[in-house]
Amino acid sequence: MSQAVQRIGDWISEGQPTCRFVVTPNVDHIVQLYRQKELIPLYRQASMTLADGWPLVSMSRLYGKPLPERVAGSDLLPAICEKSQSDNRPVKLFLLGGKPGVPQRAAQAIANRWPVAEVIGSSSPPLGFENDPVFNQELCSQINQAEPDILVVGLGFPKQESWILNHRERLRTPVALAVGGTIDFLAGEQTRAPKWTQAIKMEWLHRLATNPRRLAKRYALDAIYFPWICIRQGWHDA
Repeated sequence: MSQAVQRIGDWISEGQPTCRFVVTPNVDHIVQLYRQKELIPLYRQASMTLADGWPLVSMSRLYGKPLPERVAGSDLLPAICEKSQSDNRPVKLFLLGGKPGVPQRAAQAIANRWPVAEVIGSSSPPLGFENDPVFNQELCSQINQAEPDILVVGLGFPKQESWILNHRERLRTPVALAVGGTIDFLAGEQTRAPKWTQAIKMEWLHRLATNPRRLAKRYALDAIYFPWICIRQGWHDA
C-alpha cells in the first residue's frame, strides 16, 4: 500500500499530460476476464494493477511470483487521504459514481476525517450515460475545469475501467482510480467488514452475508472458475 500511495503521489507531482489509471482486480474480475476475453485490454493498458483479494496474493506466492500484500481498492483512497493529512500536503479529488447524494456524503466524510484532502467536484451519472457522447463530453469538461489531482471512479467493473480508457485522452487529471464501491463505503451506503474479519481473510463472507441477493450467484461462479483458472496458470508456468 505504501508503495502504491507513493507512486500515485509521484504521478501527481510529475503532472504528465496523459491520465494514468489504476485498477484493483479481485477474484471476480479475474473470472470475468477469463470468460470475456475482450475485457483484457482494459487491464493491459492500466498504469498500475493492485491485487484486491487475498486469493490473488496467495496464488502469486504459490507460483513463485509473490505479490507483497493485498491492496484493496476501498482502502487505497483512504490511504491516500491519510498520507495527505499526515504530510499536510493537500490533494484535490473528484468523485464520479454512486447514486444521487452519495458522492456528496462521501465528500463530507472525507472532509470530516481528512480536512487536508479536498473534494472539489462530484457527479452521479445516470444509467447508460457511457453511451451518450454529449453527456460524456460535458462530464470530461466538468472534471477538467475542476482540475483534480485524482479522479475517483466508482462505477463497478468493467464499466469504470472502460470509461476511463475511452476518455483518458480528454482528461487532464494526472491519475484516475477505478475503485468500485469506495464512494459508497465512504458515504456509509455500504459497510466494510470489521477489521478482524479482514485480518482473517474472511471479508468475502461478510459481504455475502450482508448482500446475498447480489453476490450469491457471483461467488458461486467464482468458486467454480477461479480454481480452474489457477490450474491452467500452473500448467502454463510449468
